[in-house]
Amino acid sequence: MTADAPSAPAVKAAAPAVRGPRARLSTRYLRYGAGKVGGAAVSLLAVLVTGFFLFRLIPGDPVKTMTGGRPISEEQLAAYRREFGLDLPLWEQFTDYCGKALTGDLGTSYQFRAPVVDKISEALPNTLLLTGTAFVLYTVLGIVLGTRSAWRHGGLGDRLNTGLALTLYSIPSFWLGLLLIIVFSVGIGPIPGLFPTGGMESGGEEGFAYVLDVAHHLILPVVTLVAVEYGQTLLVARSALLDEMGSDYLTTARAKGLRDDLVRRRHAVPNALLPTVTLVFVNLGRTVAGVILVETVFSWPGLGGLFYQALSVPDLPLVQGLFLFFAAAVIVMNTLADLVYPLLDPRVGR
Repeated sequence: MTADAPSAPAVKAAAPAVRGPRARLSTRYLRYGAGKVGGAAVSLLAVLVTGFFLFRLIPGDPVKTMTGGRPISEEQLAAYRREFGLDLPLWEQFTDYCGKALTGDLGTSYQFRAPVVDKISEALPNTLLLTGTAFVLYTVLGIVLGTRSAWRHGGLGDRLNTGLALTLYSIPSFWLGLLLIIVFSVGIGPIPGLFPTGGMESGGEEGFAYVLDVAHHLILPVVTLVAVEYGQTLLVARSALLDEMGSDYLTTARAKGLRDDLVRRRHAVPNALLPTVTLVFVNLGRTVAGVILVETVFSWPGLGGLFYQALSVPDLPLVQGLFLFFAAAVIVMNTLADLVYPLLDPRVGR
């Protein structure tokens, strides 16, 4: 060995580190995830700005509305405006609102004289009970019926399922809710009034009787939401599965002797999940946000009913806070869907 020849350890140390496919995949996923999270943050900032200026276009004076038309002096009006910060220039109101919102302070409600965050926290469990129950039911119903319709497309069951889904999906939720109240709450003809016309409880019940009372009030609004929303899930699941049914891997699976239901459950349905996953996450965001029209029609004490109350004043801090909360729920769920995509299909995010 000559003096100039490098030693074996030196050669080993100089060799470049080889990154495996798992490390490259992890880096690519992190870059993909960071882009999605950054986009969500920009969207939230846009919602924050939009919400502030949008609701100031609503006609009416919040202070005069809160006085209920009672005679009040200009000095008292000016005092109320100072109390709520409405006497400040618009740009100063905007910077104050953004600064507080970024720290989690959404202001104080005009009509309830309570922090907006507290009012949202009070109403959120009621909304989750109503829309969460409906979400589980119409998601399961839509996916099961959608995949069965696609697998037997063209048959009588497919035509009936698709026709009913399209019909119900095109009906406004508030109209269907009012119709159900007229038929099953008020009663019409031989049909007696079986369910409450609105609210969440009758009052005075405790323990298991209270649970049954809430469930009794829950039936009509849940039926309304399920009837209107399941059709969208059914149609998306059906369309996605139909796109997969002509694929070669399904023919191969059948050629191996697998039963038709196994081919559907193990191969076709998992590969058709991406569009359905998107819809499920979007609907989950809407579940957190609540359904304004249905909650208003059935006088359900959730976020939707609270938003309607706030708009009627207008209670600007409460309207802005709820608008930001609704938008954040949808944005977060969309972002989660984007982050789940590469786990279901590694081709996404490449």
